[in-house]
Amino acid sequence: MSEFSSDIAKFNGIYKLPVSAVPTLAVGVPAAERMVAFKNILMEEVHEMDEIIAAQNAGKDPIEVLTMLADLLGDIQVYCASEMAKFGLPLDQVLAIIMQSNFSKLGADGLPIYDERGKVMKGPNYWKPEPKIQAMLAALPEKKVI
Repeated sequence: MSEFSSDIAKFNGIYKLPVSAVPTLAVGVPAAERMVAFKNILMEEVHEMDEIIAAQNAGKDPIEVLTMLADLLGDIQVYCASEMAKFGLPLDQVLAIIMQSNFSKLGADGLPIYDERGKVMKGPNYWKPEPKIQAMLAALPEKKVI
């Protein structure tokens, strides 16, 4: 477990948020209800980007804009990691699989493929992370998904 994952578990504990040692949908409220609440929290955070864009457009000091951006992006990561802890999803293992999948997006020529926005696109050797995540969850030692 990384230091960040450990800090997330500590954070959830301090604030009396669920922390599950096993993957679970039992998070104290119906899982779908929790997912809706999480979506709403994330949307509030995403909308804070408008303030950062306005600050940049108003010519604010670049360090101030970067500070605002760092805080926003960090908050989003903390919210996501906290949610993973609630559902007992192993953050480090899931992210490792997703990153390996992302590395598989290169084009046939070994170069990145981008769309008009600069988003990395999937190349011919791309593989979806979900099957490996599912296999990892199913193979967790001495733990059952509940």
